[in-house]
Amino acid sequence: MSNLKALAYGLRETVIDMIVEGKAGHIGGDMSVMEILTELYFCQMDVSPENQDDPDRDKFVMSKGHSVEAYYAVLAEKGFFHKEELVSTFSKFGSKFIGHPNNKLPGVEMNSGSLGHGLPVCIGMALAGKMDGRGYRVYTVMGDGELAEGSVWEGAMAASQYRLDNLCAVVDRNRLQISGGTEDVMGHDDLHERFGSFGWHVIDVADGNDIDELHAAFEEAKTVKGQPTVLIANTVKGKGSSVMEDKANWHHKVPSGEELAQIRKDLAEKKAELEKEGAHHG
Repeated sequence: MSNLKALAYGLRETVIDMIVEGKAGHIGGDMSVMEILTELYFCQMDVSPENQDDPDRDKFVMSKGHSVEAYYAVLAEKGFFHKEELVSTFSKFGSKFIGHPNNKLPGVEMNSGSLGHGLPVCIGMALAGKMDGRGYRVYTVMGDGELAEGSVWEGAMAASQYRLDNLCAVVDRNRLQISGGTEDVMGHDDLHERFGSFGWHVIDVADGNDIDELHAAFEEAKTVKGQPTVLIANTVKGKGSSVMEDKANWHHKVPSGEELAQIRKDLAEKKAELEKEGAHHG
């Protein structure tokens, strides 16, 4: 797992490069969700440029579409498109790498970013899989702020009704959204209890930025029968540098020169430390 831990920090560096080059980006949520995406794409899911048109491929929707930089960085690392083009053209006029996921790009299943839509669409995908007798799994990542959208809970009811055990949702529970603390804006109280009452199998991930904990949770989700699973991943918004960790004003922000230097230093140090650990364990 250690190489994935280091990879997540390398991908954070790619995100910083994109945001600085494109002069825009939802940096805080990119950082909180990175381990989730890394574990999904490099360990859990059967999806790649080679099988992207295979009807049996696993499917993923980035419901919190504003964390697109993290998503693009992972897809580029996976080989769906060239990292150099991504970094140099992101968010620029005429670029195909726009500020929310769009399915004209290889590897992107649906346009997203209009919050509350990812889970309902994934329910359709999961139900289709059941009806067609296919073995693929469907994953989606939602923000905790996104859960204020009513369509999420309509979807939650349907997923339970249709016993979609091929569906696994993840809540990026970083407790911050654009306008402040999630619990102050629209409180969720005990999300475990809420999803449980809707008939879901709920797995609490104490540290949603820990690859090992995420791995165990996704493995458990695969064993669940007769009901959908949701991971409540307790993450840190802006994870990776004290400059931006757990700060609401880093929801959408381009780092200044001084901030940028410190962020790059923090990420490089953490990546080197994890690479060293990986070599030691390997």
